[in-house]
Amino acid sequence: MALTAALFCCEQNNKFVLSVVWFKRDLRVRDHAPLLEASQRGGLIALYIYEPELLHAPEFDPSHLEFINVSLTELSIDLERLGGRLVTRIGEASAILEELQAQTGFTHLYSHMETGNALTYARDRRVKKWVTARGVTWLELPQHGIMRGSAPRPEWKANWDGLMRSPVAPTPLRLETVQLETLGIQTPLALGLGPSLKTIQIGGSSAGYGLLETFLAGRGREYQRSMSSPEAGWDACSRLSPHLAFGTVSLREAFQRNLEQFDVYKNSDIVYAKSLQSFNRRLHWHCHFMQKLEDMPDLEFRNQNPAFDGLRESEFNRDHFAAFCDGRTGYPMIDACVRCLLATGWINFRMRALLVSFAAHHLWLHWREVGTFLARHFLDFEAGIHWSQMQMQSAVTGINTVRIYSASKQALEQDPSGAFIRRWLPELERVPLPYLHLPETLPPLLKTMLELRYPLPIVVERDAMRTATDRVYAVKRSQPARLGGVKLLTRHSRRARGRVQ
Repeated sequence: MALTAALFCCEQNNKFVLSVVWFKRDLRVRDHAPLLEASQRGGLIALYIYEPELLHAPEFDPSHLEFINVSLTELSIDLERLGGRLVTRIGEASAILEELQAQTGFTHLYSHMETGNALTYARDRRVKKWVTARGVTWLELPQHGIMRGSAPRPEWKANWDGLMRSPVAPTPLRLETVQLETLGIQTPLALGLGPSLKTIQIGGSSAGYGLLETFLAGRGREYQRSMSSPEAGWDACSRLSPHLAFGTVSLREAFQRNLEQFDVYKNSDIVYAKSLQSFNRRLHWHCHFMQKLEDMPDLEFRNQNPAFDGLRESEFNRDHFAAFCDGRTGYPMIDACVRCLLATGWINFRMRALLVSFAAHHLWLHWREVGTFLARHFLDFEAGIHWSQMQMQSAVTGINTVRIYSASKQALEQDPSGAFIRRWLPELERVPLPYLHLPETLPPLLKTMLELRYPLPIVVERDAMRTATDRVYAVKRSQPARLGGVKLLTRHSRRARGRVQ
């Protein structure tokens, strides 16, 4: 119910309590512990802040805002059904909170704990400084099982398992909220952004939970077999990754529903059961990599193993980078993946690994600039997962297996029919299948007849792979790299790989 100015808060333990629930990357009402906790204490303000610093960061794309806005629209409707109201503001977080506190006198701030990039980390530190100065109590509650600060892996695993298996937070039956003006949903134009040029997944909890249920009810049966294929993986993968990234779906609910379905299929459909087990592992790895960024915030910018410093930094080829970003490297699988990503904001994990490996090893590009480009176009960008994977696939950790993928071999193995390549490279549509994966091998007469306008490979694959292998292993086998690897293994005793797809 709406509260008047005289009744901003309810009385609890002889104290008036008014809270702000700060929605960040948790755009839902289901399994939302901060919303539940605040609702039990008294009155609340449900707040979302459009932060220009984040909106104009190099990792941000208008497609992210499109997903956010659809999710905020649904969140606003869900809050209204509970008697609440979503209040939106534009500005720097601590300044917005200062204005709200001067207006309402709120005493408590609730949010989910966030492990984001350097910008959100610095933002949260400013908010921490502000609440301390104002005497506001800030309660950050976990939603991913991430432990604040460095966490020993056995302790982290127990904490993660405990949170994932703990009861889901019930949705409040009724909210008591303050009647404040809201700016409503902000368009890209209003926020100084261009329009989204992608056709992306639909945001919002309804779409997210719908995907979860179709995955668990049949669509995910071939998940384990098909996740590596860019074509079959389009439907066989859960496609929950953007919903987990923006918090429109609870990771805990996904985990628990997956376990429930595993119990249904474990004795009747071994293929489905194995796929659900595989998906469960990826939910775990999802948070494993986020914890890495929590442990080492600078891995967004620096090699985890300093022995690899200087390996690529001074040899960045701008022409190669531009060709990679435009999808015109002359390698059909690489170019198809990039064009698919630019159009939809999603490709499956194996193709992501292939893109990073190709950029790092074939083109000898440093992972930071490549990673920023990919982060901008991944609709499901999650900083902890993203930057860990960028370093792993670029082979600069010194502890992970060096994977230098052959672009032509991966094309033959993962797209043998050529369906994915033809879908995203229409200029190769008429190329006969025997030449499709290596169009430069087309006979000259046939190339002329087809009027082929596809570029030649910008590097010779065999030579590029051999050179990269020699240079990477020369560092990896060095004493400084070995010592650096020992230090990393000490910090991260559990090894894992993968991500939710």
